[in-house]
Amino acid sequence: MKAAIIGGGVIGGGWAARFLLNGWDVALFDPDPQSERKIGEVLANARRSLPALYDRPLPAEGRLCSCGTLEEAVDGADWVQESVPERLDLKRRVLGAIRAATPDHAVIGSSTSGFKPSELNAEGGRAIVAHPFNPVYLLPLVELVGPGAEAAAPILRGIGMFPLVLRKEIDAHIADRLLEAVWRESLWLVTDGVATTEEIDEAIRMGFGLRWAQMGLFETYRVAGGEAGMKHFMAQFGPALSWPWTRLMDVPDFTDDLVDLIADQSDAQSGHIGIRDLERLRDDNLVGILRALRHSGSGAGGVILSHEAALPHPEGQAPTVTVIRQVPQSWTDYNGHMNEARYLEAASQATDRFMEMIGAGADYVASGRSYFSVESHIRHLEEVRAGDRIRITTRVLSGTGKKLHVFNSLYRDDGTLAATVETLMLHMDLEARRACPPEPEVAARLARFAEAHATLPRPEGAGRFVGERPD
Repeated sequence: MKAAIIGGGVIGGGWAARFLLNGWDVALFDPDPQSERKIGEVLANARRSLPALYDRPLPAEGRLCSCGTLEEAVDGADWVQESVPERLDLKRRVLGAIRAATPDHAVIGSSTSGFKPSELNAEGGRAIVAHPFNPVYLLPLVELVGPGAEAAAPILRGIGMFPLVLRKEIDAHIADRLLEAVWRESLWLVTDGVATTEEIDEAIRMGFGLRWAQMGLFETYRVAGGEAGMKHFMAQFGPALSWPWTRLMDVPDFTDDLVDLIADQSDAQSGHIGIRDLERLRDDNLVGILRALRHSGSGAGGVILSHEAALPHPEGQAPTVTVIRQVPQSWTDYNGHMNEARYLEAASQATDRFMEMIGAGADYVASGRSYFSVESHIRHLEEVRAGDRIRITTRVLSGTGKKLHVFNSLYRDDGTLAATVETLMLHMDLEARRACPPEPEVAARLARFAEAHATLPRPEGAGRFVGERPD
């Protein structure tokens, strides 16, 4: 599959990264002589953060090429994304050129944050609005508007996004209209000397911003209504709509003085931090929040789980490759190394995957049977850092009767053996809470793996214990 990105700024670069890291080939056209450098910096951040959301490997990265003309970029494309500056005359001109050169089967999307499809296509375009949010490679939401939006949605789900198809077109769509309301009120708070830019940001990130990440607006207020629910909340707080709490029907004069005031406060707030450092800080925080949501399947975390379920498991022969993944920032400690508890977590993921392979996965557990770990031994051999790609192989040392004895080897991407985790497990009847033999089908699958692995040399370090002298 091929995506063409027309305009390689912040949003266009984010689109390029999202497609590229999900296995699409990407052709970029941007007349800016600095576009390749800028795209390279965006891609570096994306490669560092997007794979850290997942416990399975993303598809092999596609090929990126910079094209000298728009026509070269869109040739043979399946998706074309226009991300030029937000000027209607420019977008109409570019979208007309895209339509003239693009295959009929290709989806043409516009990243516009405010214009309606009917406005964009008034001079011969056939684009839908595909409005994403920065950083495009991490945030899943994309607002789709216009004829053909429903048909385009599955393509975006395939690259891990959450397409929200609007019922009708409207200026600024849904999300930016909500953001505009908060932005407008924030401008008044600064103008009136009530709060600084930093204090407003603190109010959001320390309070309702955390709630919105998992529940949004209406579900948050439903919970605020207690057992009586939304009706109680509306009855309690509805009258506040007539109180002079906000100035949303008005806007402060957008003068040079206001611009200077906000710019000065913003510089004082974070001007000492470089923009790429701020982007990496943002990405690390988003990965941590999104992984927390992923754990519960709430909000954007559910999108990640759905996308991950469609990703192929790693494959390998004896010893069996069970995990290929990237180490997220949240797995590291004060030294910048992977925390010792995370070695065990990574190994447990490998063991869980192996149990799926022998038929002892989630459905088997739901039927009342499972393997329980009773003893583990970890050897820490080499350092692993955030962003490192790790591969884990699982070796069956023995698998007869009620016991399953496995040896997990964790390798860095350069082939260095970084750790081993040896685990002994017992097969359990979950209702009786007693050890019991596995079901015959599970036992048979396990026996086939054990037989294949028995032909391998015994792994170095197997059978070690803490304090044992090395040979």
